[in-house]
Amino acid sequence: MLYQLYEAQRALLSPFAEFASASSKLYSHPLSPLTHTPLSQRVSAGLDLMHRLSKEYEKPQFDITSATVGGVDVAVQEQVALTKPFCRLLRFKRFTDNLPALTRMKDQATVLVVAPLSGHHSTLLRETVRSLLMDHKVYITDWTDARMVPLEEGPFHLNDYVGYVREFIRHIGPQVNVISVCQPTVPVLAAVSLMASSDDVMPRTMTMMGGPIDARRSPTAVNNLAMNKSFGWFERNVIYNVPVNYPGAGRRVYPGFLQHTGFVAMNPDRHLSSHYDYFLDLVRGDDESADAHRSFYDEYNAVLDMPAEYYLDTVKTVFQDFALVNGTWEVEGQFVRPQDITTPALLTIEGELDDISGAGQTRAAHELCTGIPKSRQFHYDVTGAGHYGIFSGRRWRENVYPQVRDFIASHQAPAPKRTARKASSARELATS
Repeated sequence: MLYQLYEAQRALLSPFAEFASASSKLYSHPLSPLTHTPLSQRVSAGLDLMHRLSKEYEKPQFDITSATVGGVDVAVQEQVALTKPFCRLLRFKRFTDNLPALTRMKDQATVLVVAPLSGHHSTLLRETVRSLLMDHKVYITDWTDARMVPLEEGPFHLNDYVGYVREFIRHIGPQVNVISVCQPTVPVLAAVSLMASSDDVMPRTMTMMGGPIDARRSPTAVNNLAMNKSFGWFERNVIYNVPVNYPGAGRRVYPGFLQHTGFVAMNPDRHLSSHYDYFLDLVRGDDESADAHRSFYDEYNAVLDMPAEYYLDTVKTVFQDFALVNGTWEVEGQFVRPQDITTPALLTIEGELDDISGAGQTRAAHELCTGIPKSRQFHYDVTGAGHYGIFSGRRWRENVYPQVRDFIASHQAPAPKRTARKASSARELATS
């Protein structure tokens, strides 16, 4: 019922949002006589803010049409490499007729960015992709809003997410370097573990950024909510059916608007201050600051619904049972064993001020991946960075990306293969 009430509110506010937008322009357009009335700038700014607070935010586009490779601007085309019911594997294909740049691009490493399925669209990693395109061939997972997936496509569980990652790695091939940001660090580690146990294709490197590998460490407000409420509480209080006006009508989901409300509630003062600063920027005519605010909130306010099965599986597996670290996670009859991973290099990254994945949660991957030689394990703490700062913004560009770039570049030669004895031991452990 809550979802239906939300949709009714959205429908009621839609005309008001359009009215506020049109009225704001009447008080700011240079040809409008109202622009020259007293307090016109404040009236226009107030109406513009009302418009943004009441409008519906659609899925943004990546809008990446060019990249700089070795000082040369090259064209970028977004292509769909693989389509699944709940996800598209996108490739950002680069084109140029500059021979040195073309030669350089052919020799660059391939990266698969596994984006979070946690309420926001994969375009949240737009800046991550922009940076990576300077030195890599880039793929990314583009998760589908569950309300847009018809019921006949069936359910989507956390184990299905793991299966998707395995399929994407196989599709790209053994030269791939996997980067997981936030929530997908857990299913990515599971996917690679299962592939290692089965002597399947292995990525060259794994980069894990700000994820809840071991959510027991330095628990945040997000962790505490998941750990202090029962599984039944989540099923009763946050799962709703998609209304009839969407293709996925009747599908059980964790609505994006609930996730968005939770994120805002974590830092209400900061969001209130940001909107007030936006109002003042409009009054002062500071277009650059106002555009930066719009760009951030166009992304932040655009949310998607998650399949109920996947959301509830994540709560139970990651935040209540801690199945990955306890060795009890089973996928299609096979236990997830990170200790079977031996060939990929591992880099974990954490933000000093991360209030979503606490200190030590991502670093815990090193304690699980005991089969990877210490010489191929690395960790980087980002001083002064919050959760979003490790994959976007100035700290990402100046501090984190150079670390990721150099880590990937230094591990492009195939890792030494396991000896027959080691491989046999791994198989015995996997079946014990």
